[in-house]
Amino acid sequence: FKPGILNLFLSEAHPQRPGSRKGILAEAMRRLQEVFDIEALPHDVLPHRKPPQFMVDLFNKVADSNGITKAPGLLEGNVVRSLEDRDYFDQSYFYFNISSVGRNEQMLKAELRVFKLNKNHVPQKSFWQHFLKVDVYELLDRGSKPQRRNLISSRLLSLYTEGWEVFNVTQTVRTSCWIPKLQGTSRDRTLNSLAPKNAFLVLFTNNDRQKSSSFLPSSTGKTMQQIRDTSFFSPKGQIVPCQLNDLFVDFHEIGWAGWIISPRGYKAFYCKGACLFPLGESLRATNHATVQSIVHTLKLSKDVSTPCCVPDKLSSISIMYFDDSENVVLKNYKDMVATSCGCH
Repeated sequence: FKPGILNLFLSEAHPQRPGSRKGILAEAMRRLQEVFDIEALPHDVLPHRKPPQFMVDLFNKVADSNGITKAPGLLEGNVVRSLEDRDYFDQSYFYFNISSVGRNEQMLKAELRVFKLNKNHVPQKSFWQHFLKVDVYELLDRGSKPQRRNLISSRLLSLYTEGWEVFNVTQTVRTSCWIPKLQGTSRDRTLNSLAPKNAFLVLFTNNDRQKSSSFLPSSTGKTMQQIRDTSFFSPKGQIVPCQLNDLFVDFHEIGWAGWIISPRGYKAFYCKGACLFPLGESLRATNHATVQSIVHTLKLSKDVSTPCCVPDKLSSISIMYFDDSENVVLKNYKDMVATSCGCH
C-alpha cells in the first residue's frame, strides 16, 4: 500500500476506536439493542400506524402505564406478536410472514383473529338463516388443482353479534404460514359479515435468553472507586446510606420514540450510597458483605474496599412496539427495574 492511502484509511477508522466518544456511543447503542433483544432498529412508523386494539388491551392487562409488569402470569410465554394479513394480491387466502420469530424462540400458541361485523336482524328468516357456519382450512398445496386442504376448525356464529373471533391454529403455524380465507355457508352472502382485512395471526412464544452482565475494564476501577467514594456524601456533607434513587429511561432521548408504542419510558431506579460498618438490617447486607466491611474497617487488607450498593431485587417491564416489518410486538423483559438495594 502507498503511505498516503494507508494514512487515509487510518484517519477514517480513528473516530471508531473504542475510547472515542463516537465509539463509546456506538457500543452503548449496540449493548442497548442486546438488552432489548432487537437485531435491527425499526423505522419510525408512529403516528401513521396504529396498533390493533386487542394488543393495546392486552398490554393494559399485563402492565401499568409505566410498563411495570403487574400480571406476569397472564401471558403464555414472554413475547406476543400480532402479524397482519400480507396477501394483497390474492383475496382467497390469508398470508402471514412469520420470519420475524427468532430461532431461539419456542412457539407456544398461535391464534387466528378475524373481526366479525354485525348484520341487521331480519325476523322472518328461518332459524338457520340467522347463523353463519365458518370453516378454517390449512392449505396443504397451493399449486395443486383441486386444492388439497385440511380442516382446522369449524364454528357456528350468530349473524347479529360483532367482535373478534379467535381460532387456535398452533399446529398449522408450526408447519405452514398459508391459511385459506374463512369459508362460510348459509348461501355465501353471509361471508360479507367477515371484515376481509381485519385478520391477524397472534403468536405467543417464549424467549428465555439471558443477558450476561458486562463489566468495565479493570483499568477504570480506581477512577470508579474514587467516584463511588465521593458520591456517598450529601450536599451538606452527610454520609448517605445505600438506598434506591430515581432513574427514568426516556425512549425519546434514546431516539426510539418513533416505533415504541408504550410506554414512552420507564422508571428503572438505581442504587447509590455508602455501605459502611456496621451494616444494619436496612442495608440488606449479605454475609460476605458483612465480613468484607469488617476487613475494610479494621484495615486488615489495603486492597479490600467497602461493599458495593447494588440492586438486590429486580422486577420486569413490558414494552409494546413495531418491529422492522411493522408488526406489533408485546415483549416482557426480566430484571429491568430495581425495586430494592443492598450491600453486596
